[in-house]
Amino acid sequence: MQPYGIQSMLKEGHKHLSGLDEAVVKNIDACKQLSAITRTSLGPNGMNKMVINHLDKLFVTNDAATIVNELEVQHPAAKLLVLAGRAQQEEIGDGANLTISFAGELLQNAEELIRMGLHPSEIISGYNKAIKKTIEILDELLEPGSENMDVRNKEEVVSRMKAAVASKQFGQEDILSSLVADACIQVCPKNPANFNVDNVRVAKIVGGGLHNCTVVRGMVLKTDAVGSIKRMEKAKVSTLLF
Repeated sequence: MQPYGIQSMLKEGHKHLSGLDEAVVKNIDACKQLSAITRTSLGPNGMNKMVINHLDKLFVTNDAATIVNELEVQHPAAKLLVLAGRAQQEEIGDGANLTISFAGELLQNAEELIRMGLHPSEIISGYNKAIKKTIEILDELLEPGSENMDVRNKEEVVSRMKAAVASKQFGQEDILSSLVADACIQVCPKNPANFNVDNVRVAKIVGGGLHNCTVVRGMVLKTDAVGSIKRMEKAKVSTLLF
């Protein structure tokens, strides 16, 4: 049978959705499914996920950013949640799972309101008002002086970092927080807002453990020197530009 209308303009295997129940609710359902995948990895009792990507590489992790990146989500609406979680991870370094799970809950409540007859624009307006009220409440809960932190004070940096590190490496946060704080303080510019994360690198050496880790100010080469000279002070270095 010869296709006609919009069917004749699209590729074979496409899906054409129209109407409230078929379009909006289908998008919400895709986001809810992605949120359900990551939600069980949230919190101190979160479970690990086993993910095998397209290269057959195995990942066992409870980090939501890693999970959604390796899942290769194709649905356009669900991709928005992936981008939101990725932005949260890059900007803050933690909270990607909470971002995706919270967005899934908001969409689930929005679906119920849509089925009650509310228009999506009305729901968006209500959520915007809720955001403003939430910010007001959070400002009232802010501890006095907590917004002022000396970024070059190791104790203050460690105290604020420990919770985020514990969510990724539980039980090792004391060691890792101290190492990360030392490294960040050493390369911190005069204006902390210009901090570049690429100035801190990690060199892995086979055979050691976490307790053998140390912070080195300078460059670390994992290969041994070719010649007999192992150490030199005030050396002259030649740089060639091609």
